[in-house]
Amino acid sequence: MSSLNDPRVLFAAERTLLAWNRTSIALMAFGFVIERFGLFLQINGKNELEIFQRHVSFLVGTILILLATIIAIFSIIQHQRVLKTLKPNEIPFGYILNMGMMTNWIVGVLGLFLTVYLFIEL
Repeated sequence: MSSLNDPRVLFAAERTLLAWNRTSIALMAFGFVIERFGLFLQINGKNELEIFQRHVSFLVGTILILLATIIAIFSIIQHQRVLKTLKPNEIPFGYILNMGMMTNWIVGVLGLFLTVYLFIEL
């Protein structure tokens, strides 16, 4: 990837990984809000399109949560590909490479748990 022998390449790759992490967290939160909005409409007593609204919001919210999970996991794969192209002198001595990837794994697993929880609660 780089012939600069510069650790800034590693840090740029980590910033990109963390940007994907923020994107997946935002999508997951937005999906959860959309899913719960249908429940709010149902509780609020809107009877005209009650069933349709609840199912549409559930479907759209769940899809966004699953999309966020997929993004979190695929960003780890992409980051690992970039790390393989780095030379040893581009990685600072003692630097822990797995912290960002571990964070994305946690976000991905939590997204799966949230999806399972929403299906069980339905």
